[in-house]
Amino acid sequence: MKLTDNPEIRKFLAVTVIPSLLFCFALSFYSLTTAIAVLVMFLFLIFSFLVFTHQRYKRINKLTETIDRILHGCDTIDIKSFGEGELSILESDVQKMLSRLREQNDILQKERTFLADSITDISHQLRTPLTSINLILSLISSGDIGEERRNELIRELSSLISKTEYLVSVLLKISKLDAGTIQFEKKESNLHELVLKSAEPIMIPMDIKNQNLIIDVGDIRLSVDPGWSLEAFGNILKNCTEHTPEDGTITVKAEDTPIFTEITVTDTGTGFTVEDLPRIFERFYKGKNNDKESFGIGLNLAKMIITKQNGTIKAENSPEGGARFVIRFYKQIV
Repeated sequence: MKLTDNPEIRKFLAVTVIPSLLFCFALSFYSLTTAIAVLVMFLFLIFSFLVFTHQRYKRINKLTETIDRILHGCDTIDIKSFGEGELSILESDVQKMLSRLREQNDILQKERTFLADSITDISHQLRTPLTSINLILSLISSGDIGEERRNELIRELSSLISKTEYLVSVLLKISKLDAGTIQFEKKESNLHELVLKSAEPIMIPMDIKNQNLIIDVGDIRLSVDPGWSLEAFGNILKNCTEHTPEDGTITVKAEDTPIFTEITVTDTGTGFTVEDLPRIFERFYKGKNNDKESFGIGLNLAKMIITKQNGTIKAENSPEGGARFVIRFYKQIV
């Protein structure tokens, strides 16, 4: 941008040059030498002003080009090269803007990658039961199977539909938690009742395997969202049930301190492998000892629910054998 293109510069020159020339012209009648000296001084000041203004315009143009390159995706710009001066504050703000844009871009890229991976995983998870359902339906539709085989396929179909409903339900809950649309409503709840109620859906599988559930939590009360906490405890107990052999035991204990309430869930199963431990709560991760029909999302959902309620959870192997989950709900924000 040229200086003369700026209307403010043209106005400045108009209101300073013309009056100054008239003043010098009038002064020449009294003293030509003085008039020439004043004119030279005036021209020097005008020239200095234009030089410094031109330098400022160059810096502004450079800054404008830098912003334009930033907006077009360039992320290798070093604004520190502008140095010090009256534009340093603006340049510093642009540097902050660039840093913020880079951070946001990195976050968006990670979110896009995560979303793409999640969609791929979800598609894979849904494809397996849906393929089995279509196969079973085609077998049932054919007239080449007996009544006993048909009833067996119908039971299998019912089981697959239930598992698919569970998968979709959990995925919807995870997506809501990811989006931050869930508002947890904390209420004073009896821990024993929460654990007992969360175990209700797995009572039949536990009874079939002759497993024992021991709840030794005393009369501790938690300030949590009851509905979501039931979901978290239920998924942890479900995991323990699936990895505990027949006649095994699942024990839930708790300890209350002034800082946190610690809940320990232990089973008498096979425990975790060294390779699995770091990835236990990873979404869609299936450990080496997991059931082939496992989706690998229950523990991930449990961790999300506990974490969003100012809690922590870790998985480890119990010294006595089996798996152990240690959950802590902090009474103050940590």
